[in-house]
Amino acid sequence: MNDTFPYKPPDGLHPKLLKFRQIALALRFPTRWHIIEFIGKDSRSTGDIYKDLLKNGEELSKSGLYYHLSALKKASIIEVATYLEEGGGASEKVWKLRTGKIIFDLLKGEFE
Repeated sequence: MNDTFPYKPPDGLHPKLLKFRQIALALRFPTRWHIIEFIGKDSRSTGDIYKDLLKNGEELSKSGLYYHLSALKKASIIEVATYLEEGGGASEKVWKLRTGKIIFDLLKGEFE
């Protein structure tokens, strides 16, 4: 994945800008927008998200999907709603949006 932003933020970056940067970086790939739209107001399993991406022409490995989900989770855009128990003790994550809107409070440096 080609990043146009440096991975390490510049020294001395204001903490409020760091959080804003994290959100912006999480939203820079069309794949992530597709994930957000697919989850919508529902909850979707990792497997369902993966199948939908493949169905819509994404060329993505499972590890690539986890990379995108992790970035969205780290930016507090999505969260784990529950787990689906599968045979053999493995469980699959079910994702939901934390919110349908991102509002940034300029004075507090927080997102709602």
